[in-house]
Amino acid sequence: MTPHELAQRIAALADSKQASDIVALDVGEILGYTDALVICTARNERLAKAVHDEVQVRLKREDELLPRRVEGLPEARWVLLDYLDCILHVFVPETRRLYRLDQLWGEAPRIELELEGAAPPARAAGDG
Repeated sequence: MTPHELAQRIAALADSKQASDIVALDVGEILGYTDALVICTARNERLAKAVHDEVQVRLKREDELLPRRVEGLPEARWVLLDYLDCILHVFVPETRRLYRLDQLWGEAPRIELELEGAAPPARAAGDG
């Protein structure tokens, strides 16, 4: 699976658990440690854990992929799953506004996502 395919797969799994404002960025030319970032919002910590669970369980069972590292799960205000080629960031709204990864990596090209449930993400103030 290519990094873009993995980003699409992760984004679709997050979308299936009602994550919102899902963005995938191609950071391969910018960062040395990963090729893609998927950033999404969960409306609360409980949903952030549910998104984590869905992604981790389904990628393990269906694609035989395990994250190299998982961070932030106990508090679940910012959960990170590192699949090496692609990193998933699940934020609650306040934490996403605080860290503004979309803006930090704003020069990175967006990976076009095909998602079932969500409208395209709203651009944050200062984006683009």
